[in-house]
Amino acid sequence: MNRLPLGLIILLVVSILVYFGVAQRLLDRMRLSDKGALVIIGALIAGSFIDIPISRGNIQVAVNVGGALVPVGLAVYLLVKAGTSKEWMRALGATIITGLVIYLAGSVLMKGDPGERYNLIDPLYVYPLVGGIVAYLAGRSRRSAFIAATLGVLSLDVVHWLWLVNNKIPGNVYIGGAGAFDSIVIAGLIAVLLAEVIGETRERLQGGPSSVNRDPDVLQNLQAPESVRHEDDASTTKEAGGRGK
Repeated sequence: MNRLPLGLIILLVVSILVYFGVAQRLLDRMRLSDKGALVIIGALIAGSFIDIPISRGNIQVAVNVGGALVPVGLAVYLLVKAGTSKEWMRALGATIITGLVIYLAGSVLMKGDPGERYNLIDPLYVYPLVGGIVAYLAGRSRRSAFIAATLGVLSLDVVHWLWLVNNKIPGNVYIGGAGAFDSIVIAGLIAVLLAEVIGETRERLQGGPSSVNRDPDVLQNLQAPESVRHEDDASTTKEAGGRGK
C-alpha cells in the first residue's frame, strides 16, 4: 500500500487540540494527561519513520515502531487502567470481532479487478471506516473502542504474514507500516469520536454519567470540577461572613 500523509496530518491536528486543552474531557476518561497524550503522539509520528526488521529470507518482515509498537504499548496501558475485568474482556473481544469484520469486508471489497461492483472504495479508507464503527459497536467505552480499532486494523498485517508463511509465498510484510499506519490512526480516531459523541449524548439524556460498574477514579475525575466549585463557594461564604463580623 502506498503511504499517505493523512495519518500524520491527523496526529498533528490532534496534538494542537490537545495542547490547547480541547480534548481534556476525553483524555481524562481514557486516563491520559495532556503531556502524556502529546508524548504518545510524538512517539507515533517519530516512530512511523522507523522499521525494525525481524525476519529475513523469502518472507521479509519489519515492524513499524509508530504503527505497531506504540499502539500496542498504549493498548496495554489502557487495559491495565481498565476499571473492571468486564472491560478487559470486552476490549479483547471487540478487538477480535473488529479484526474479523475488517478482514471479511476487505476480502469482499478488494476482490476482483478495479471497477467491479464490490470494488467501490480504496481499502485504505475501508479498513479505518469499518474498523472504527465496528470497534465502537463492540467496545462501547472509549478505551475499549480505541483498543479494538487500532489492534483490529493492525491484526490484518499479522494475518497477512501468517498467510504468506502458511502458503510458503515470498513477500514483504511491514507490520503497522506503509498505509496501515494511516488506517490505524484514522480507525482509532473514528472509534473514540463515536464513543465520545454518542456517549456524551446518552449521558446528557439520562441526566449525567452512570455510576454503575464505573471506575471510582474516573467518576471522581468527572465530578472534580463540581467539587471544586463547591469548595470555592464555601470559601467565598466564609470570607463574606468574616467581613460581616
